[in-house]
Amino acid sequence: MSIVTAIHPEVVERQRRIAVGEYHRMIEAGILGEDEPVELITGTLVAMTPQGSRHAVVIQRLTAALVRAVGDDLAVRPQLPLTLSEDSEPEPDLAVVRASDAPLEGPHPGRALLVIEVAGDSLRLDRQSKPVLYAGAGIPEYWIVNLAEAAIEAHSDPDPVTGLYRSSAVVRAGETVVSRTLPDLAIDVARLFG
Repeated sequence: MSIVTAIHPEVVERQRRIAVGEYHRMIEAGILGEDEPVELITGTLVAMTPQGSRHAVVIQRLTAALVRAVGDDLAVRPQLPLTLSEDSEPEPDLAVVRASDAPLEGPHPGRALLVIEVAGDSLRLDRQSKPVLYAGAGIPEYWIVNLAEAAIEAHSDPDPVTGLYRSSAVVRAGETVVSRTLPDLAIDVARLFG
C-alpha cells in the first residue's frame, strides 16, 4: 500500500516525488530507519507488507534453489535493494546479479538477471507496478510467486520501447518453471509449495 493512498486525490496530484539520493539521505538522517519496511518505487515511498510464515518459507526454499543453480560469477540477493533509476530502489524478495555488480562497498546493483517477488497481499503491486519497473530497467526475467494460487508467473523478454514484458507464462503444481536467463535453474512448483 502506498503511503499516499489515504490522502485526498487532489493532494496526491500535488505530491512531491523523491529521488534515490534523497531517500538515502532520509535514512542517513534517521528520518527513515535502515530497516524500515518501505521501498522507493517511481519516486513514492511504498510500505512493504509483513511476511507470513508461508511467505518466509517460500523465500527460504527459493534462496536455496538459486544458490545451488548459480556459480561464483553470480550473487543471490535476498531482500536487498536494487537501484534501478534516479527515483526507484525496490527491494525484491530475491534478485540474481553478477557478482561484479554487487561489491562489498559502494552503491547497490543497478541491474539484475532475474528478480523474484513472493506475493501475498502485495500481488496487485507485483503485477501492475513492478513489471513496468523491472522491464523498463531491462531486467531479462521477472517471476511473481503467487502464494494464493500456488503458481509462478514468469515474465521474460523486456521490450525497451513499451517497458513491458513480451512473454509471460503461469506455471502451476505438476509443472516446472525453467529460467530463460539462468539455464541451471529449474523450480518444481509442487515441491516449492509442498
